[in-house]
Amino acid sequence: MTPDLNPMRWQERLPERGGGYRPWLLDRGSLTRRIQRRCAAFSVRHVRQRQVRTASAKGGPAEIRQPMRALLREVFLYCGDTPVVYACSVLPLHSLHDDWQGLGRLGNKPLGEALFGNPRVRRAPLCFKKLSPRHELHRRASSLLPNAPSCLWARRSIFFLHRRPILVTEVFLPGILELAA
Repeated sequence: MTPDLNPMRWQERLPERGGGYRPWLLDRGSLTRRIQRRCAAFSVRHVRQRQVRTASAKGGPAEIRQPMRALLREVFLYCGDTPVVYACSVLPLHSLHDDWQGLGRLGNKPLGEALFGNPRVRRAPLCFKKLSPRHELHRRASSLLPNAPSCLWARRSIFFLHRRPILVTEVFLPGILELAA
């Protein structure tokens, strides 16, 4: 999978039809903490991590516009035995030093703890996308679901520490709706 870094394909405003996913999509706080508050059996299950070369992306911040070498990290967030979020993070190799040097070795630890645990980290605005089954993120996110839904909602944003970016994309699975918003 080559990450789709083109921000032009994502919407800056969530359409009204976000349904039950809307409160989850719009929350700018830590998704990890929010799920943990609603789920006693929270866990992160590491799927894969590998180095990739990103393609150039038109528009958006200069920090992700140019091709670069990056770590692509894929995990599922679970509540008990139910996957509730698929997360895909693009961590440019040039960003993984100083305060962020350990991010490439998180394994089953949540990335959100590192991002929201540092008061110097800044988050860019959220962007949203309704994913069809043809989208690679939909296919990866629904790989654990017995009956894949016809669409999945996703959000993404860039986190910055000293102008070093990390792109985080979260795809919300139907199990999230079982947790109180």
